[in-house]
Amino acid sequence: MIQKHLEYYLANLKHDVPAGLVVFLVALPLCLGIALASGAPLFAGLIAGLVGGIVVSWASGSQLSVSGPAAGLTVIVFNAIDQLGSYKAFLVSVVLAGVIQLALGFLRAGIIGAFFPSAVIKGMLVAIGLILIIKQLPHAVGYHKGFEGDESYMNETAASSFQELLDSIGSISYGSTIITAGSLLILLLWESPLLKRMPLAKLIPGPLVVVGWGVLHNAIAMKWFPAMVVNDGDLVQLPVTDSMAEFFSLFTLPDFSYLSNPYIYSTAITLAVIASLETLLSLEAVDKLDPLKRTAPTNRELKAQGFGNMLSGLIGGLPITAVIVRSSANINAGGHTRVSSFVHGIFLLLSILFLTQFMNLIPLACLAAILLQTGYKLAKPQQFAALYRQGWNQFLPFLTTVLFILITDLLQGIVIGICIGLYFVIVSNYRESIVLHYEEGHYTLILNKDVSFLNKALLRRLLNEIEENSTVVVDTSKAKFIDFDIREALQNFLKTAPDDNIEVVVHGPLAAQLA
Repeated sequence: MIQKHLEYYLANLKHDVPAGLVVFLVALPLCLGIALASGAPLFAGLIAGLVGGIVVSWASGSQLSVSGPAAGLTVIVFNAIDQLGSYKAFLVSVVLAGVIQLALGFLRAGIIGAFFPSAVIKGMLVAIGLILIIKQLPHAVGYHKGFEGDESYMNETAASSFQELLDSIGSISYGSTIITAGSLLILLLWESPLLKRMPLAKLIPGPLVVVGWGVLHNAIAMKWFPAMVVNDGDLVQLPVTDSMAEFFSLFTLPDFSYLSNPYIYSTAITLAVIASLETLLSLEAVDKLDPLKRTAPTNRELKAQGFGNMLSGLIGGLPITAVIVRSSANINAGGHTRVSSFVHGIFLLLSILFLTQFMNLIPLACLAAILLQTGYKLAKPQQFAALYRQGWNQFLPFLTTVLFILITDLLQGIVIGICIGLYFVIVSNYRESIVLHYEEGHYTLILNKDVSFLNKALLRRLLNEIEENSTVVVDTSKAKFIDFDIREALQNFLKTAPDDNIEVVVHGPLAAQLA
């Protein structure tokens, strides 16, 4: 069995290693930006990325999901650090949150993920795609206010995102804009049928070429076109370590003396619940994006995230979740197995240890172009047309989810979308559970599926339509369950039917319940 798995992973290395490099390039600025926005040490974001890539990728049951620090937790983290007055104290909450997630996994709480409607998940993906485009456009022209909000759309950033777009118009960097335009052209050409047939294009991923183009442009501009140079503030900025001792000095250990503080536990519960929900949502979305349509075990994912958060907290990292932006970038780059996520973690480690000076030459505009392409693939106009053709019961929850994620935030938009989806489920059940047919003085009342108290008003209306001097057949053969309220209403009808000269015959295995 182990040999078979090893052969499978080795056979896909040609896809997974390039994909892992792309995910690394996307994750790098996000890890740093999220740490900055959280009020935590910058290295804490990189630690969380390392744990998500190197550890959680193997503990998880998903082949394509990528875990790391999540922007959706930044406000919680920032407030917790501020309230506790110590980052070491906050790390205790991260460890405890991991313990809670691990317990949720063993309690099989992952089943919650199966109750997210398909239309809502598709709406979430489209909304995230639109958010990526909106948030990356300023970075594409050299306006780098911060990458910390690029995976979320919280109330704190929703109104400011469009303002950033307006501000970026007056702050255009010609060098960044040229790099972005060239990067998008490269990515477009790499997707063309002509280049897809070329062996070199299959071997080298487009995003890697984009990075090479950005570094080359800046090198040429520095020598011959100074006005087109991308400044240091528009490049990736990694903390430089000159030795292993300096590297290990960046790790922070939790201070368990804070266990007596009640706020530690409320923070841990909040982190565990929000991180678990974001993880399950991302997992559902990744399963839908997976070209091979594999389904990841949700309970195992909760255990993996719990173990990851325990480890991340113990060595000074931020809390982690499965994140859809990095996961979709992984799929978009051609990742086939969990090796791509693992490789992205290895690249994060190597970049910190040995490659910081080289990585700091990469323009942020290159990363913006990669994310713009990812956003477009998630939010293609064809998605709207496809859901519209499926009917309003699919299109309205989808559209509602998209709009409310954009207006509010990810979790609120999902909840509202699910509520709209549930409305259509109730309406459908209301209409289809009980049917009344009429033909020449003969009525047939058919009870379908499960008939609950929600159908009581419908049943009363249909019974009132039955005329005097009629024959009624009550068919319960298709009903698996009849609620007490429904049985009571039918029993009352059976008692009063003779007064109107209505003959009632009951058929089906549940007829005894109406006697």
